[in-house]
Amino acid sequence: MDMDMEDSKDDIKFKNEPDSEPDTPNKMEQDGSDDDDDVPLSVRRKSSSVKKEEYSDNDEDSKKNHRRRSVQNGHKIKRKLESDSEDDIPLSQMKKKKVKTEVKKRRRSTSDDSDSDHYKKKKKKKSKDKKHSRNSSSSRSKSSSRKSSKTSQSSPTKTGGRKKKEEEPEEVWEWWKEAPREDGVKWNFLEHKGPVFAPDYEPLPKDVKFRYNGNSVKLSEKTEEIAGFYSRFIEHEYTTKEEFNMNFFKDWRKVMTSSEREMIKDLKKCDFSQINDYFKKKSEERKGMSKEQKLALKDENERIAKEYGICILDGHKEKVGNFRIEPPGLFRGRGAHPKMGMLKTRVNPEDVIINCSKDSKYPNPPKGHKWKEIRHDNTVSWLASWTENVQGQPKYVMLNPSSRLKGEKDWMKYEKARELAKKIDEIRESYKKDFKSKEMRIRQRAVAMYFIDKLALRAGNEKDEDQADTVGCCSLRHEHIKLFDEKGDCENVVEFDFLGKDSIRYTNSVPVEKRVFKNLKLFMQNKKEGDDLFDRLNTGILNKHLSEQMEGLSAKVFRTYNASHTLQEQLNSTPRNGTVAEKLLAYNRANRSVAVLCNHQRAIPKSHDKSMENLDNKIQQKLDDIEKLEKEIKHLKKGSRYVRHLDLNLTLTIKIFLEV
Repeated sequence: MDMDMEDSKDDIKFKNEPDSEPDTPNKMEQDGSDDDDDVPLSVRRKSSSVKKEEYSDNDEDSKKNHRRRSVQNGHKIKRKLESDSEDDIPLSQMKKKKVKTEVKKRRRSTSDDSDSDHYKKKKKKKSKDKKHSRNSSSSRSKSSSRKSSKTSQSSPTKTGGRKKKEEEPEEVWEWWKEAPREDGVKWNFLEHKGPVFAPDYEPLPKDVKFRYNGNSVKLSEKTEEIAGFYSRFIEHEYTTKEEFNMNFFKDWRKVMTSSEREMIKDLKKCDFSQINDYFKKKSEERKGMSKEQKLALKDENERIAKEYGICILDGHKEKVGNFRIEPPGLFRGRGAHPKMGMLKTRVNPEDVIINCSKDSKYPNPPKGHKWKEIRHDNTVSWLASWTENVQGQPKYVMLNPSSRLKGEKDWMKYEKARELAKKIDEIRESYKKDFKSKEMRIRQRAVAMYFIDKLALRAGNEKDEDQADTVGCCSLRHEHIKLFDEKGDCENVVEFDFLGKDSIRYTNSVPVEKRVFKNLKLFMQNKKEGDDLFDRLNTGILNKHLSEQMEGLSAKVFRTYNASHTLQEQLNSTPRNGTVAEKLLAYNRANRSVAVLCNHQRAIPKSHDKSMENLDNKIQQKLDDIEKLEKEIKHLKKGSRYVRHLDLNLTLTIKIFLEV
């Protein structure tokens, strides 16, 4: 113990440099602090010697406490003496040191000796609070600066969140509160950047070969590009269709050079397998992109959408719907379209008409190109237009469904349906009277209106030979309906089976009014397959009559009215006090009823058969697992009986042994 005390004394002597003016004893007493940092060196030496004598006769615990305090005091003096040479330390480091020492002092204050009286403890705490108050403001400012620096550090997630906060909030244009425009005027000011064109073709690598009749053939760039279009279909059912192959080969040969046309004369001798493998590999590479690559691609798409996906309409920002022009490829169509397989050529700026304001900044065409025309027609809602080459139909760049122009169109549609709701009873009474008309054309018109009203059928237009064979109400033919006097529990049943819009099949069996059933029998007399059911009616005649019944009335308004009415009826049965899940279920059921009425259904996916096969395999696997588990359960039950039997025998044996 004496040796420890001597070490602590030597340490004090070595570090002592009395440069600063010591506090007087009176001042020390006033502060009520017995902290050795404020005690003069001479007083410290005396007190240490006195304390040594004072504790020399005490018990061992007191000696240990004294030794521990002397070591702590030695460390405090070291820190005091080291602080005397702070003139050479930079200000930033000096502040950091002060903060650290203050924190350490606070920690030490909690572990001080408990042998001092309560009054001294209170005084000591007050004096330390005074010392710390001088640095509290600076420490708080430092902590706040440290927090701000931490939040400003970049990380992928935090950066994304910060960007979202910095983005301007989307403007909500309450256009429905504004006064309506003049009739026919869609906008007063329109400015946009034009459409985004498909990227240029990238030639295939040299090691990817096209083969004809077993020999490698070097194709020209245009011929190679179209060969790539077909190669993507070689594992699809389209290439099994003769019409698809015939249309493709015909258009492909138009693009070939004269030498290529002389060589390539039979599509069956063409081998596209290497090209198909190359595009498969590229597709897998895109799927296997790293997170950074996907993020970069996403950022690029967002940049393009921000530049081209926004337009200025009457001083407000509006989203553009389809600002990307479809890339070239092969036309597929819906159903058995007669033009499937034909080449959809690349759309260039020279094919595009731009529509914008005269006083707007015109969109710039891609470098080296020019627009076909720049118009300033404010009676139309499209921003750009071109004519596609397969069917000769115009294509448009339109605004997003959430825009004013689209919203106004939908608004007017439902307002017209509300107007029909007020007159529907009158119109129904009118066409029911026409069931008995002496004129065949009026009877046919009345029955057609009955189908449009009750079954929500589309009016239907006449189709050309080069268009898909889809029909509506007015274009129904003899083979599209069958009449049954009785079917099931119903009488006067009409069975429909035809391809509707987008080649979606419509099949329905419905009981109809007796007068309608008799008229249909009359319309089908002396007619065969291919003959029109309503041979004295077309959409023009029908729409003219509907507009006489109510201004703006058409078959489409009937569909909108019936769909809305069906949805409303179904929603009325929604449980008012039900849970959210119950209300959601009721809404989905109501929506489904509307879909059934309007024949809204998904086409069967191309991968349907494979998906069903996978599901069947999963079901079979589960059944096999269940059978295996049942066998294991039986085996375990047998084993448990055997174990219980052994356990009983063992118990009896032990009992007999103990008795003996």
